[in-house]
Amino acid sequence: MAFLSSRRRRARISLELDDAALGRLLKSLQSTPNTGAIGTTDLYMAQISRLLNQSRADWDRRTHQVSVLAYRLSESHGPRAWATREPRNASALVLAAWAQLERGRSRGYLEDAVGIADSCRRAAELAPEDPTPWVVMLGLSRLERRSQPEVFGLWNEVLARDRWNREAYLSMLRYLGPEEMGSRSQVLDFVDAIRARIPTNAPCAATELTAQVLQYHSVLALGGVEALMARNHWSHTSATQALDRAAHTWAQPGFFHHAAALADLNLLAYALMAAERRAEARPVFEAINGTVAAWPWSVGGDPVSEFEKARSRSGTRV
Repeated sequence: MAFLSSRRRRARISLELDDAALGRLLKSLQSTPNTGAIGTTDLYMAQISRLLNQSRADWDRRTHQVSVLAYRLSESHGPRAWATREPRNASALVLAAWAQLERGRSRGYLEDAVGIADSCRRAAELAPEDPTPWVVMLGLSRLERRSQPEVFGLWNEVLARDRWNREAYLSMLRYLGPEEMGSRSQVLDFVDAIRARIPTNAPCAATELTAQVLQYHSVLALGGVEALMARNHWSHTSATQALDRAAHTWAQPGFFHHAAALADLNLLAYALMAAERRAEARPVFEAINGTVAAWPWSVGGDPVSEFEKARSRSGTRV
């Protein structure tokens, strides 16, 4: 995989991770005027359509690409203009819906929840095999604090189309947490229920370790003495076992193949350093090769700075 290159590079945030084609598109879009004019929309249509058509047979990569584009274009007129011009284009509809959802998350309110849901339903009708409209509806249901039966129903719709969809598993994990509509015990029950079923190298393999990092962050957030002792979290049996399972395999060449593998390796490096397992973190940092995923490093401050400090403390040569 691309992230196993022997060439060292300076740490930087990379939304595309190891997706070179997506990275080139993001650079191109960065220089595109944010106007919604016909010429701009034509550029979106040509470039984004080409990329998403190439990944249509790979739902994991398609989900990653649409999620990154939606985040990057959440304040742009382009996705909505594209969907307006091509109302029977499933890619245009789902990108517009996801971009609106990202804008709602960042602003703390949704401008048009009904419109997002309608775009997703139309995209699902046009491309019934595509999980991404259901992923967006799952995210929408979380933001609207919908009931658990409804949310689990949407989750099952995603899984019926993409059994190990990373975005769906991580979305359910957060929905079931105490910060949203669940509790710590529900998170544990969810992780226990899925652990034995998920292949060790599946796109959603990081669900268990993500749950542990979220729990660690909840202790840090308490402040005071609790925060000072938060590192003790990693001595608990469940946390130790989750780290052991990941540390022994994830950074091995060829073990991971999914689009967000580098994000999961960032998660592992972060957790190993939090647990003071520096020697085990070194090969993970080497595999990451400077490609920084903002979360979870951003919890401690600037993610690139936090990454670089942790990499230095691990003894990894840059």
